[in-house]
Amino acid sequence: MSALRQQIERGIDQGLGRDVADLVIKNTRFLNVVTGEIAQGDIAICGDRIVGTYESYKGRREIDGRRLIAVPGFVDCHLHVESSLVAPAEFDRCALPRGTTTAICDPHEMCNVLGKQGLDFFLESATATAMDLRVQLSSCVPATHLETAGATLSAADLTPYRNHPKVIGLAEFMNAPGIFHKTPEVIDKIEAFWGAHIDGHAPLMKGYELNAYLACGIRNCHETTSEAEAWEKLRKGMQVFIREGSACKDLHALAPIINTRTAPFLGFCTDDRNPLDIAEEGHIDHLIRGAIKAGAPMADVYRLATWSAARGFGLTDRGLIAPGQRADIVLLGDLDDCAVVQVIAGGRVVDDELFAARQMPLPVGYNSVKLKPVRAEDFRVPASGPTGPVIGIREGQVLTDFLTLTLPYKNGERLVDLAQDVIKVCVFERHGRRGSVGRGFVRGLKLARGAIASSIGHDSHNVCVVGSVDSDMALAVNRQIELGGGFVLAEGGKILAEMPLPLAGLMSDHSFESVAMQIGALRRAVRNLGCPLAEPFLQMAFLPLPVIPHLKITDLGLVDVDKFELVAA
Repeated sequence: MSALRQQIERGIDQGLGRDVADLVIKNTRFLNVVTGEIAQGDIAICGDRIVGTYESYKGRREIDGRRLIAVPGFVDCHLHVESSLVAPAEFDRCALPRGTTTAICDPHEMCNVLGKQGLDFFLESATATAMDLRVQLSSCVPATHLETAGATLSAADLTPYRNHPKVIGLAEFMNAPGIFHKTPEVIDKIEAFWGAHIDGHAPLMKGYELNAYLACGIRNCHETTSEAEAWEKLRKGMQVFIREGSACKDLHALAPIINTRTAPFLGFCTDDRNPLDIAEEGHIDHLIRGAIKAGAPMADVYRLATWSAARGFGLTDRGLIAPGQRADIVLLGDLDDCAVVQVIAGGRVVDDELFAARQMPLPVGYNSVKLKPVRAEDFRVPASGPTGPVIGIREGQVLTDFLTLTLPYKNGERLVDLAQDVIKVCVFERHGRRGSVGRGFVRGLKLARGAIASSIGHDSHNVCVVGSVDSDMALAVNRQIELGGGFVLAEGGKILAEMPLPLAGLMSDHSFESVAMQIGALRRAVRNLGCPLAEPFLQMAFLPLPVIPHLKITDLGLVDVDKFELVAA
C-alpha cells in the first residue's frame, strides 16, 4: 500500500470517529468564513489535514479549546523575506507564531544581487521551513534598464523552475513600461508564463494602461494606495492586496473597501516588514486588528486574510476550517483583537521543537559588496544652475514627489539646504560592474546632521547614502564596505551606529531577536540626528526604485519615472 493511500484511509477512519485522531482541538469555537457564524465543536486532524468538524472526537494528542476561537491560518499574499533583514529560517521563527502559516515571497532582492544562486537558496529554504513558504519567480532582474543590478534573469533562466513544487508562478511584474513598449525580453517572460499565475505591480495605473496590463494575464496588485484606485482595479477583475509594511502603510486608506461583496477579491500583504515591527505589532495579525478597528466587518476581514488570499493563488486546499482542508489553524483568545494564543501549521503544533527539527540550507551571499573605497570629493553634485529636481519623500509611502527647488549654488555645484530640509543622496554601484554613481538631493528625511549609508536600495541594491556632510557620507559608505553590507550612521567623523547585513548585503546571519534589538538601537541613533520618520531605513531604501512614481535615483542618476528616463541633477 502506498503512503498516500495509507494516509487517505487513515483520514477516513479518523473522520468517521472509527479511529482516534492524530490531534484534536476539543470543545472549541471556530469561525466559519463561509457563513460568518461562530460554530462550536471539536476539530479533528489526521496528518496535515482536517478530517472532522462540528462532531465530537478523541485524539492521541488533545488541545483544550475552551475559551479559545479557531480561525484558518493567515496568508501573506506578497512579501520579500529579505526585507525582514533575516534569512528565511529566522523569518519562519518570527512570523509563523503570529499566525502566518502561508507566505508568498518574491526573492528578487537577493536575485538582483546573486541571480540564480539567490533563487536556488530560497527554493531550498522553502522546502524546509515550518510555514508553507511559496517562492514566486522573480520577473524583474533587473527591474529596468535605468539601474545596474548584480545579475540578470531571463525567461530562459526562469522557465526550468516553473514546475518546482514551491513555485506558483511569476512574481510581481514591475516593468510596466516594458509591457507597453513591447520590449522583447519583457514580452518573452509574459509569453513563457502565459496561462500561469503572474503577480502584478501597478501603482497609480488606470484607464487604457491598466486594461493593457491586465490583458497580459496579470492578476493582482499590492501597490494600491487609494479607494478610487482600488475600485477601478476591482471593477476590472484585479485582486487587490491591502499592504501594511514597515514603510508602506495603506491599510487606513483601503479599509473602507472591505465588505462582504469585495472580500473574495481582496487579500492582505506586508511586502516589507522588519522583525522589530513584527515583534511589537505583529504580522498579518496586525493587519486584521487594524482593519477591524477601522470598522471593516470582522468575518469579512478574516475571510480575505485566509480563504480569499489562498484562492487568489489557486491554493484551494486551505483557508477554511473544514474536512479535507490543510490543518493550518490559529487559536485566538479574542477575534476582534486577533490575539494569537497557539498556531498549528500543516497539522503540527508550532513550538521550539518544530523549529529545531528543520534542516535549513547554509546561508549564501557573503562578500557581495564589490565597491572600492570612496572620498568626500565623490559626493559633489555638479549642476548648470541652482534650480533643479529634488526627490520629495512621502512618509509611509513608496511614492515620491518630483520637486523643483532652488538650492545654494557655488563653483558649479548645487549644495545642501537644511532650511528647506534638503540633503544629498548618492547611489554607488556595488556589484563590480560599472563603478557608476548617481548624485542628487532629497527632501523629507529631516536629517539635521550626519549621514546614513545602506546596502539596501530597491531593487538593484546598490549602496545608497544620504547626508549633509560629504566627509560623513564617505565615512559611512567606507565602513559599510568593510562590513560587507548593512546600515551605518556617521556624524562628525565618527561611526555612531551600525548593523551588518552580510548575506548579499541584505540580511543578517543572526537571530530575529538580535536583529530586532539592533533595529531599535539604529532608530534611536537616527532620531538623535534629527530624523523623526518611523522607518527611515526602508523609506531610504525606496529612493532608488525606478518603477514607482515620480522621481527616483539610481547609480545612473535621477530618474523621471513618469517619463521613464534619466534627468540631469
